Amino acid sequence: MSFSEIRRFLKKMQSDNNLKENVTSSATADDVALIAQRLGYDFSGDDLLRFNGQKVDKVTVRKVEHPGEYH
Repeated sequence: MSFSEIRRFLKKMQSDNNLKENVTSSATADDVALIAQRLGYDFSGDDLLRFNGQKVDKVTVRKVEHPGEYH
């Protein structure tokens, strides 16, 4: 797990409107991680969920609870 990779990805996302749109329209943390992996970043959806509540510049990572979601 590399929080530094997540931080680098989130900084990149802030300067790339297309990337930001793709990330914000993603349904799951795994979807976001796949987008990041295609761009050469190395973290998983689980890593991103562990990053919940952390802030990088203007972006705060938040897990969205969906109705009917099981834990």
